[in-house]
Amino acid sequence: MRILMVTDAWRPQINGVVHTLERLAETLKAYGAEADFLTPNIFRTLPMPTYPDIRLALTTPGKVARIIEERRPDHIHLVTEGPLGMMARRYCLANDRPFTTSYHTRFPEYVSARLPLPQSWTYGLLRNFHNSGRGCMVATQSLAEDLASRGFEKLRPWTRGVDINHFHPSKKVELDLPRPIFLCVGRIAVEKNLPAFLDLDLPGSKVLVGDGPEIERLRARYPEAHFLGRRPSDELAQIYASADVFVFPSRTDTFGNVIIESLASGTPVAAYPVTGPIDIVGDGIGGVVSENLQEAALAALKVERTEARERAMRYTWAACAEMFLDNVRAACAT
Repeated sequence: MRILMVTDAWRPQINGVVHTLERLAETLKAYGAEADFLTPNIFRTLPMPTYPDIRLALTTPGKVARIIEERRPDHIHLVTEGPLGMMARRYCLANDRPFTTSYHTRFPEYVSARLPLPQSWTYGLLRNFHNSGRGCMVATQSLAEDLASRGFEKLRPWTRGVDINHFHPSKKVELDLPRPIFLCVGRIAVEKNLPAFLDLDLPGSKVLVGDGPEIERLRARYPEAHFLGRRPSDELAQIYASADVFVFPSRTDTFGNVIIESLASGTPVAAYPVTGPIDIVGDGIGGVVSENLQEAALAALKVERTEARERAMRYTWAACAEMFLDNVRAACAT
């Protein structure tokens, strides 16, 4: 089976969506399936307003339709709701081609953090986009329940995976910082709610890994925190394993791949009880969730690191690929 994945999120972006797609494509080969990608890289692009790191494709519905016809896919999966996703959806509806979608990003919350647009309006646009397909894949049960309450239909589960060999407790090294070390990894951007972490009264050190539009402002505002910028994958694995607690302050992620990377490294997680964290460590195994993030971070110091590692073992790329294929087959059968 040849599956065309249409995505507005692609390299050089570094985020959970791109990482998931790359690992999914690699894993699907073992199941006799091939992932082909239609991405902005083959078009002229322009920066997304208020989010310049995201490049939007400059093309036409006719050109997208011709490319899809040339690729001759057995199934079409729309990853994002950007220009390419919209044009591919238009092609599918016009040609009676079955397609699936996936909900990766809470754009209504992201947009409202930057522009005075009501979330009900943007959720309405997304609902129309996803409900027109044969199924909308979501990463967690809490996300499915939230979207269902907003009128989204045909929601199908699709978990995420982690490389448990790359992210491993054995990668621990000595960091020349006062302990305990509270770590946060991800994009340094307004929607990640990083001041909620940086404002906490915690002992030891706060370390942030990642880059983004807010890094210089936050670096100046919080000189006591250690901003390491973007780090190579091998070094990142060492940092994960060497931290005492991983703090995840975001309230708008739909999963949080960094959570399971931390767990695989044996580092417990502290987070708010929101979509993603509540599904992964909401039962208290491997981490602590609380509306009081400071209490969660301090309580996570007492979580057994072996429990964190064991919780990560649930999330394999094989399970991710199998769920995805099951959803595609179900969509094709309807």
